[in-house]
Amino acid sequence: MTMRPVVLITGASSGIGAALTRVFAANGHDLALVSLPDAQLDILADNLKMTTRPLTVALDLTDRDAGQRVADALASAGLEPSVVVNCAGFGLVGPAAELDLAKQLAMIDLNMRVLAELSLRFSDSLIRHRGAILNVASIAAFVPGPGIAVYNASKAFVLSFSEALHRELADHGVRVTALCAGPVQTPFMAQAGVHAELPRLWAKSAEYVAQQAYDALMAGRRRVVPGFGNKALTTILPFVPHGMVLHGSHSLMQAMTWPPAGQRAPDSVRRRGEFYR
Repeated sequence: MTMRPVVLITGASSGIGAALTRVFAANGHDLALVSLPDAQLDILADNLKMTTRPLTVALDLTDRDAGQRVADALASAGLEPSVVVNCAGFGLVGPAAELDLAKQLAMIDLNMRVLAELSLRFSDSLIRHRGAILNVASIAAFVPGPGIAVYNASKAFVLSFSEALHRELADHGVRVTALCAGPVQTPFMAQAGVHAELPRLWAKSAEYVAQQAYDALMAGRRRVVPGFGNKALTTILPFVPHGMVLHGSHSLMQAMTWPPAGQRAPDSVRRRGEFYR
């Protein structure tokens, strides 16, 4: 049986994942979309201007058998990945010792283990199609993050892992790119307790970030940092004393999260929020 190659995108129902879905669709790629059970996933798939409707797989990727279930769903539909886009992930804002431990471990599981599994599980088909992997990291990967500690650490893993795969798979004709986006203004940021207006120099739309990521992946670039301000920041950071980076990162998170001076944080934020890329 001949398997049809598709672009497998996780976290496809919203944010950067949805924007990447639209970019790949606009460039003529067949798609398989994975997300938590969410009506938005089917709405997105239905509204794409494509000859073949994408396969949609609704499941929780932190389930231990999720990788196998994704593989089974693809195989049953006669599909195999030529490109894997790992966009599923989330973050938690607040001091690590005060946040829910189970949620933090789930974040590590999704942001790191699942990403690594899906990057490696389909290596045979990626090599056969001389395909590609796009892993969504963050400029958070470049700095420790007091107030968002586990998230930043998980993104540092994504960047390091992706750059290593970029070198390892190059001889097989497989491109691997790490997307290191800066702030992307979405409703999820407010839910996480980020109340400040994000500077235009750093903050970019999901659509802009997705197009930059797609172009970099097609060009075979190891890393892409969308936006001049974000590029400048990541270029300068290695030359700044690490203690100053740590202090600055902590101060920035304190300034951007609830409560503003003289105000009480909403109960939903006081319980600490989640945000999704």
